[in-house]
Amino acid sequence: MSRKIIPDIVDHQDIVAFNKTASIHDAVQAMSSRNIAAVAVTNGDGNLIGIISERDMTHRVLACGLNPQATHLVDVMTENPETLRAGDDAHDAVELMLGRNIRHLPVIDDDGKVIAMVSMRDLLKAALQDLDTATSLARDEAFAPANV
Repeated sequence: MSRKIIPDIVDHQDIVAFNKTASIHDAVQAMSSRNIAAVAVTNGDGNLIGIISERDMTHRVLACGLNPQATHLVDVMTENPETLRAGDDAHDAVELMLGRNIRHLPVIDDDGKVIAMVSMRDLLKAALQDLDTATSLARDEAFAPANV
């Protein structure tokens, strides 16, 4: 079964995006209150220019002794991140994420605006649902009464 990023993996999200001049502290506060692990970074027009994750903050801010209140997202973000489109196949997204060691991918529209953020956890959850469905169907088929 082929699943598309939207609506099969992500149906609706309130996107968390920050202007590139926002501080790490601001992003951490939003991530903590919303229980998310990555946010999109945008330019003045709202177009995606980067992404910042918990791992980025750990490695690029805390490990380097930077001040989260004084450090701007643009200084430590991953620039020009890989992206997905709404109609992209979930299997392809998993391969991309595994191949590039990525845990979060922004989903953008034709104008470069972020419309969703997909995590490896989202994709794993969908894969497990598919596996459960396939297992149930196989079990039902294997133990179905024989047609006489």
